[in-house]
Amino acid sequence: QPRWAEDGSLFFVSDRTGWWNLYRWDGSTVSSVFSAEAEMGLPQWVFGMSTYALLGESSLVTAVNERGVWHLCRVDLKTGEQTRIKAPDSEIHSLHALPDGFVYCGASPREAPAVVGYRLEDQRRHVIRRSVRIDLDSDELSFPRHVTFATQGDETAHAFYYAPTHPDAVAPPDQRPPLIVKSHGGPTGAATTALDLRVQFWTSRGFAVLDVNYRGSTGFGRPYRDQLDGRWGIADVEDCVAGARHLVEQELADPNRLIITGRSAGGYTTIAALTFENVFHAGTSYYGISDLEALVQDTHKFESRYLDRLVGPYPECLEMYRERSPIHFPDRLECPVAFFQGLKDKVVPPNQAERMVDALRKKGIPVAYVTFPGEGHGFRSAKAIRAAIDGELTFYCQILGIEREDLEEEIEIENLKK
Repeated sequence: QPRWAEDGSLFFVSDRTGWWNLYRWDGSTVSSVFSAEAEMGLPQWVFGMSTYALLGESSLVTAVNERGVWHLCRVDLKTGEQTRIKAPDSEIHSLHALPDGFVYCGASPREAPAVVGYRLEDQRRHVIRRSVRIDLDSDELSFPRHVTFATQGDETAHAFYYAPTHPDAVAPPDQRPPLIVKSHGGPTGAATTALDLRVQFWTSRGFAVLDVNYRGSTGFGRPYRDQLDGRWGIADVEDCVAGARHLVEQELADPNRLIITGRSAGGYTTIAALTFENVFHAGTSYYGISDLEALVQDTHKFESRYLDRLVGPYPECLEMYRERSPIHFPDRLECPVAFFQGLKDKVVPPNQAERMVDALRKKGIPVAYVTFPGEGHGFRSAKAIRAAIDGELTFYCQILGIEREDLEEEIEIENLKK
């Protein structure tokens, strides 16, 4: 994120210390502007991403990520003094300066994403436009709790835990909730604490949710990100498995009702966990990858060499691609899976899901394949989003024997023994 200042110096973000921090170059030397064991940067997935803004010659404002949670900080460029800005946002991006302050996109566990303005004169935060209006009381929301747990190789992984929450319902004291382990996409993205109504959908219906920031996720420094290099399909799977086992040990999840779900790259982690591990009892893949070799050969230009770092150079590491592709090991997949797929998906084409579905059909394992003709990589229409999440709930209820009274969308599950 290089940016010229009014005096001709250049500001930028570097992870030379292992953390994305702010620096300044005056034409001959580089000096630190804000140094901390925290992240002030993001993977640059699209143009114009910004986590800091210059406020004239004397100060700047930056978003700071500590263990997956963001806050705002103002830095005096003359004295180096750092002042935390009071704001409820825990997810912050797209920060830009205004004549009287700055603007950014922000969200919190209580509030959906919004365009937010901040005026320096009176230190007032105001919402310019919110993505969606949500009329929910605090007792209707499940709030994230940061958890850490041991994983393979004596390493530590991170996640946000959401407990089942409903103001009018309490689970029997002798029962632990079913658990949904959520693997984010990217895969070098991150789970956030921003209000996600899909998570609240599950917690309000008696499910616990563990949103895993597996090794490779951003927000925990470069060494943590680098642990996914060459190990995609291994480290992420290990961390999702370890997270589920951790909650079982903490008596926060039913060991006989463990579920994993993910979208895109998270869908690959999901399918790989179901194929190569035997911890989960069901899973759902949203436009997930089952064949890494097919992904290399049939994906869009922007990510054409992405897997060289995450898996290995192709075709030199062909055998490694095949060893980590669930499509080659259908004999090892023994639990029910639901696939939700947009038929216009050019990033992960439908044939990735269809080959897995065919393999499950032949084995007689319960499988659901739900397609959406007008959707691509990521569902956009309200109708498709609602049908998918309601169908996912139907799938879990039928597979795990959970009674449900508010059934809205029946889906076909092949090989299901009633």
